[in-house]
Amino acid sequence: MSQSYTDTTPDWAPAIRARRRALTQRLGMGLATALIFTPVFGWQISALWCVGYFLVQALDLWIFAPVTSGRTDQMGAGRNALGHLMLFLNAAAFGSLTIPLWWLGGPMGGVCAAVLAASGAIYGVINSPRSRRVLAVTITPHFLYMASVPFWMSYYGASHAFLMAATVAFCVFGVYCLSTWDRMNKSAEAETAARLEADRKRAEAERIMASRQVFLASIGHDLRTPISAIMTGAAELERGAGTGPARAQAALITDAGIMMKALLDDLLDHAKLESGHMTVESVDFNLRSLIAQTLMFWQGEARAKGLSLRVEGAASLPASVKGDPMRLRQVLNNLVSNAMKFTATGSVTLRLSAWPEEPAEHAVLIEIADTGPGMTPEQLERLFTPFDQTAAGVSAQHGGTGLGLSISRDLIQLMGGRLTARSRPGEGASFTISLVLPQGETDKIAPRVFGDDTRGDIVRSLTPRKPTARTTKVEIDAGEEAIVEKAVDAIPETPPTPVVVAVPEPEPEPIAEVETVGDEDGDDRPLRVLVVDDHDINRRAVELILAPLGCDIASAADGLAALAQCETGVFDVIFMDVRMPELDGRETTRRLRAGGGPNAGVPVIAVTADTAPEDIAACMAAGMNYFVSKPLTPATLLGALNHVLAEAATEADTAPATAAA
Repeated sequence: MSQSYTDTTPDWAPAIRARRRALTQRLGMGLATALIFTPVFGWQISALWCVGYFLVQALDLWIFAPVTSGRTDQMGAGRNALGHLMLFLNAAAFGSLTIPLWWLGGPMGGVCAAVLAASGAIYGVINSPRSRRVLAVTITPHFLYMASVPFWMSYYGASHAFLMAATVAFCVFGVYCLSTWDRMNKSAEAETAARLEADRKRAEAERIMASRQVFLASIGHDLRTPISAIMTGAAELERGAGTGPARAQAALITDAGIMMKALLDDLLDHAKLESGHMTVESVDFNLRSLIAQTLMFWQGEARAKGLSLRVEGAASLPASVKGDPMRLRQVLNNLVSNAMKFTATGSVTLRLSAWPEEPAEHAVLIEIADTGPGMTPEQLERLFTPFDQTAAGVSAQHGGTGLGLSISRDLIQLMGGRLTARSRPGEGASFTISLVLPQGETDKIAPRVFGDDTRGDIVRSLTPRKPTARTTKVEIDAGEEAIVEKAVDAIPETPPTPVVVAVPEPEPEPIAEVETVGDEDGDDRPLRVLVVDDHDINRRAVELILAPLGCDIASAADGLAALAQCETGVFDVIFMDVRMPELDGRETTRRLRAGGGPNAGVPVIAVTADTAPEDIAACMAAGMNYFVSKPLTPATLLGALNHVLAEAATEADTAPATAAA
């Protein structure tokens, strides 16, 4: 049979598919009807009628298979004609029981026949959505059966008045069926239009959200450039300031730059959460160590404000769990920061509890309670609303955007947990994190939480070689602060060895070390550095930081210019911006490594605002050795320089021994 379907009527397919979905209902109704009327005309007629009715349904399925299977919405002319015939026969087969009901059941059987014909007509109205021809073909047999009622009534001797009443009643019923179908059709069209409009608005909203996400990412990347310049310039002013007021002013600019960076990070996190692009990791980490490090970070500020920073119930915490340590630390830092900010006197307490869950999980509760002024029920209702500080003057007095708690709640929800708050005026506030964390593997615990002070750990986790660690370490033993002692040493399962916590690398001053690495021309040769960045401000910021070291600094505004300079000069270190027009930093590094020139093996430090693990992994895969995150600060940039030069020196020292072996 031809497969070139040419039906031009657009309303055929939806009605046919609606009838197909009602097939089981039709079969059940037919079987039930035959069984009900078997006492009237016997089982032989009922069985014969059932077989005929089921055969009609099978033919109906075969003829409309191209439409019901979804292969097409149109059928050829021959199949189309058979389809009309089958729709008519389907309705006529069901209503054909009215004839034996009148013939064998008399006037009482005729009442049943009239009800049967009316129900068939209603069924046809309901199962003919948006298709006038399907409606016309399926209800016509039932109306013909109803039109025969006056003749059967006359056959059994009904009066003229009853005949007229029956005729008028069936005419009214027919008008009612048609008007009902029309209302249903208009309602379906309105629903379809509303759904299409909703889909259009949803697509428009998604487009706007995607556009806003791109805009925020671009603006966030560009804003880090002036913030880097502000922080770098302020650090240099503070270092060279001769008087106390000058140092205080430079420190004020530095603090403002740090605040701008924190606000920018919050805005970008909020936008990413709102658009659904934020993700959390699941890696093995030491929960006890994370809590201890968080407490150590805040104990200095607690002492400065005269507050007591306490921890309770640390013994119940599991050591190794699976989760996202970076995001969990972000939430803890935000909650402790809020508690410190709003607590003038008293204490901030971390109450910890955990218990095992089946099959291999731990339920963890972390409560951060303070003795601050507390909150009213109205303030609690708006507590997690973005950009809402819950009370007039809070932003002016304490700073912030009101995004921290909203971001914290959303991050905890992404981890599968809950963040709740309780408070009363004058009784402080309490924030509770509830999480279920899978049991971790102790031998697979990640180095530490990703962050600006852990760039070395990120690189070590993503590269096969083993660079020399440059992180200062502090050992916490029995003589350290009682707060950290409670958080770590009070846990029975903890081994008696000291807990090692890494702290940020201090600003280095090893000028002699820098000058002697890779020296080919003499001990007094300056370090040769190439700075590649499309922003002049970033290039100037790096040059300003490196100027006190006496470095010989060259610069390039894009990747192509950098490759050209690498062909004519030799450098000891290259600072490479990742995002650049025409040729980005990763592709520039790949070409540099593949070119085999004099700088093919020079250490390349990525300068990037994208510090997600996958972004850093892409940098390492391109051949970069290390990275610094924007906004740039002297400490982070000099720490990165120290790291790659110390690594280069270590490799240079081990190379002769390896060759001899």
